Amino acid sequence: MARKNKILVPEAREQLNQLKANVMKAKGYNVQNPDDVKYEIAKEQGITLNKGKNRELTSEQAGKIGGPIGGNMVKEMIRMAKERL
Repeated sequence: MARKNKILVPEAREQLNQLKANVMKAKGYNVQNPDDVKYEIAKEQGITLNKGKNRELTSEQAGKIGGPIGGNMVKEMIRMAKERL
Protein backbone atom coordinates (compact mmCIF):
# COMPACT_ATOMS: atom_id res chain seq x y z
CA MET A 1 0.00 0.00 0.00
CA ALA A 2 1.52 3.30 -1.09
CA ARG A 3 1.78 6.15 1.39
CA LYS A 4 1.30 9.74 0.40
CA ASN A 5 3.83 12.24 1.67
CA LYS A 6 1.63 14.66 3.58
CA ILE A 7 2.76 17.36 5.94
CA LEU A 8 0.64 18.57 8.83
CA VAL A 9 0.81 22.22 7.76
CA PRO A 10 0.46 22.41 3.96
CA GLU A 11 1.59 26.05 4.00
CA ALA A 12 5.02 24.85 5.19
CA ARG A 13 5.73 22.87 1.98
CA GLU A 14 7.79 25.68 0.42
CA GLN A 15 9.94 26.10 3.53
CA LEU A 16 10.52 22.34 3.73
CA ASN A 17 11.59 22.29 0.10
CA GLN A 18 13.95 25.19 0.78
CA LEU A 19 15.40 23.35 3.79
CA LYS A 20 15.90 20.24 1.66
CA ALA A 21 17.66 22.26 -1.04
CA ASN A 22 19.93 24.02 1.47
CA VAL A 23 20.85 20.84 3.32
CA MET A 24 21.60 18.88 0.16
CA LYS A 25 23.62 21.78 -1.32
CA ALA A 26 25.69 21.78 1.87
CA LYS A 27 26.28 18.05 1.30
CA GLY A 28 27.64 18.78 -2.18
CA TYR A 29 24.66 18.06 -4.39
CA ASN A 30 23.81 20.36 -7.28
CA VAL A 31 20.19 21.18 -6.51
CA GLN A 32 18.02 23.06 -8.98
CA ASN A 33 14.75 21.46 -7.88
CA PRO A 34 14.74 19.95 -4.35
CA ASP A 35 12.81 16.91 -5.56
CA ASP A 36 15.54 16.07 -8.09
CA VAL A 37 18.07 15.27 -5.33
CA LYS A 38 16.62 11.76 -5.05
CA TYR A 39 17.63 11.04 -8.64
CA GLU A 40 21.23 12.07 -7.96
CA ILE A 41 21.38 9.90 -4.84
CA ALA A 42 19.81 6.94 -6.69
CA LYS A 43 22.39 7.30 -9.46
CA GLU A 44 25.22 7.32 -6.88
CA GLN A 45 23.81 4.16 -5.31
CA GLY A 46 23.41 2.44 -8.68
CA ILE A 47 19.62 2.31 -8.30
CA THR A 48 17.35 2.94 -11.28
CA LEU A 49 14.81 5.58 -10.34
CA ASN A 50 12.33 6.85 -12.90
CA LYS A 51 10.07 9.88 -12.79
CA GLY A 52 6.63 8.68 -11.81
CA LYS A 53 5.94 5.25 -10.36
CA ASN A 54 8.79 3.12 -9.04
CA ARG A 55 6.90 0.13 -7.70
CA GLU A 56 9.74 -2.23 -8.53
CA LEU A 57 11.96 -0.64 -5.85
CA THR A 58 12.60 -2.71 -2.77
CA SER A 59 12.28 -1.20 0.70
CA GLU A 60 16.05 -1.37 1.03
CA GLN A 61 16.56 0.59 -2.19
CA ALA A 62 13.98 3.21 -1.22
CA GLY A 63 15.70 3.60 2.14
CA LYS A 64 19.08 4.07 0.50
CA ILE A 65 17.61 6.91 -1.54
CA GLY A 66 15.39 8.61 1.03
CA GLY A 67 17.52 7.98 4.11
CA PRO A 68 20.30 10.45 3.31
CA ILE A 69 17.78 13.15 2.40
CA GLY A 70 15.48 12.78 5.41
CA GLY A 71 18.30 12.00 7.81
CA ASN A 72 20.24 15.10 6.88
CA MET A 73 17.09 17.24 7.06
CA VAL A 74 16.33 15.94 10.58
CA LYS A 75 19.92 16.58 11.69
CA GLU A 76 19.67 20.16 10.43
CA MET A 77 16.32 20.74 12.14
CA ILE A 78 17.77 19.44 15.43
CA ARG A 79 20.80 21.70 15.00
CA MET A 80 18.52 24.68 14.36
CA ALA A 81 16.36 23.87 17.40
CA LYS A 82 19.42 23.56 19.66
CA GLU A 83 20.74 26.87 18.36
CA ARG A 84 17.48 28.58 19.31
CA LEU A 85 17.43 27.19 22.88
